[in-house]
Amino acid sequence: MRFRLAVLVAVTSLLTVVSPVSAGPPVPSAHSAVSDWAYVQRQLFGVSLRQFVVASANGDRWFDWTSDGCSAPLVGNTGLSFNFRDPCRRHDFGYRNISLLERRYGRGATFWNRSNRLAVDRQFLADMRAHCGTRSVFLRPSCFTWAQAFYAAVRVAGGP
Repeated sequence: MRFRLAVLVAVTSLLTVVSPVSAGPPVPSAHSAVSDWAYVQRQLFGVSLRQFVVASANGDRWFDWTSDGCSAPLVGNTGLSFNFRDPCRRHDFGYRNISLLERRYGRGATFWNRSNRLAVDRQFLADMRAHCGTRSVFLRPSCFTWAQAFYAAVRVAGGP
């Protein structure tokens, strides 16, 4: 009888030590409104476009990395004087993920607003202008014109 009692006490003690109740408070999720917003802002404004493109290939799948090529069906996102594929990808990331954060955490926190949209659109213009600066001197004027046209289009039709 003593042996059974000793085994019962030992098993009970062991279960008490490894039970979830004794493990302390639950580990918080790696994602929160604050951490997700910081991640989106970093990808939009804190890294180079090249770093963003690398991140988009390996990025956290909690976020939306899809792109529709800037929704430019008639012109596309490439032309003789420009290639806005990567600026479009970052711009789409901004719009999609700010909207996503609004849906996930919108209770009291407003992510999708005019100010944030303007910041994403301005980054889009900066990314396109940086690309235009890499084009030949003969193609730059046309590239800058296209960049301004794309920027104007997203300002008119982009959202709030």
